[in-house]
Amino acid sequence: MAKYFIVILGLVGLVLFQGFRFLDATPSSDESEARIEIPQGASFREVTERLGAEGLISSRFSFRLLGKLTQSEAKIKPGEYRLHRAMRPMDLLNKLVRGEVLQYPIVIPEGLSSRQIAQIFDSAGLVKADTFLQWVRDPDFIRTLGFEGDSLEGYLFPETYHFSKQAAPQQIVTRIVGQFKAIYDAAFQERAKELGMSQREVVTLASIIEKETSAPQERRSVSAVFHNRLKINMRLQSDPTVIFSVDEFDGNLTRAHLFNDSPYNTYRVSGLPPGPIANPGREAIDAALYPEAIDYLYFVSKNNGTHYFSKTLEEHNAAVRKYQIERQQEAAVPTQDKKADGSKRQ
Repeated sequence: MAKYFIVILGLVGLVLFQGFRFLDATPSSDESEARIEIPQGASFREVTERLGAEGLISSRFSFRLLGKLTQSEAKIKPGEYRLHRAMRPMDLLNKLVRGEVLQYPIVIPEGLSSRQIAQIFDSAGLVKADTFLQWVRDPDFIRTLGFEGDSLEGYLFPETYHFSKQAAPQQIVTRIVGQFKAIYDAAFQERAKELGMSQREVVTLASIIEKETSAPQERRSVSAVFHNRLKINMRLQSDPTVIFSVDEFDGNLTRAHLFNDSPYNTYRVSGLPPGPIANPGREAIDAALYPEAIDYLYFVSKNNGTHYFSKTLEEHNAAVRKYQIERQQEAAVPTQDKKADGSKRQ
């Protein structure tokens, strides 16, 4: 009897030894990256087979036993993982249980349209552009997020995000819009009330400011021009709003475009357009709410990334001749049917 006991004890000791050895050992010293996809609903056995096929574990049996002993079999999160063959089994298992899936950085610059943002996600392989836009333009979904209108244009906040390939389109859009809500805080809301502007009007104006200038020091001046025009019921005459109203814009703004019959064409309609024309950043929103205390009504591009601001039409026309017409003539560039960004036609 004692002999059997010693044999059993020896077998148990061997199993424990092999178990500890398995836990402490790595399949390889190779730390090169290995990506593995765990499908939704995959069994622990299927997960183990995938890990084994990639050489990420040295023993399928031991890994399944480890999952059973740690009660982790039903806790594996689906997704795409970045692993390597020098990982210890327990570290690998913990990573799968915690769901540390591969996250893809998505950079949304200021001033992009929802179409352009959709293309970024499409190019990253996360969401098809058409699918992304369907959610951006879904009226019921828009209402659930607390917004009005037929699009979330203007509320897709520019930022660097990280998403996994398993993220659902509506989750992605909700996350991006949630960032806007966090930025448009109580201070912004209070200031908008002081100006008698709705949130939509603020974001619409901010989107125009964002598209009109890339020079941070000019945002409040551009904002002042538009605020001053709105006060005296003077048309904004903003080129970016015209461009937004043109289908398949080819980059060449012509005089014919200025007569485009659209509520977004601020050469034809007074006041702000019905909604944002792009997705502005925090600085543009801040500028829309806090315009510079100046009485300018015009500005024209100086072709160096900045603008010349004027109080009178006479001064503005002189600036247009100086910075646009004369320079175009010097460069022998035809001026017919062309208009430089930022100049205001009368």
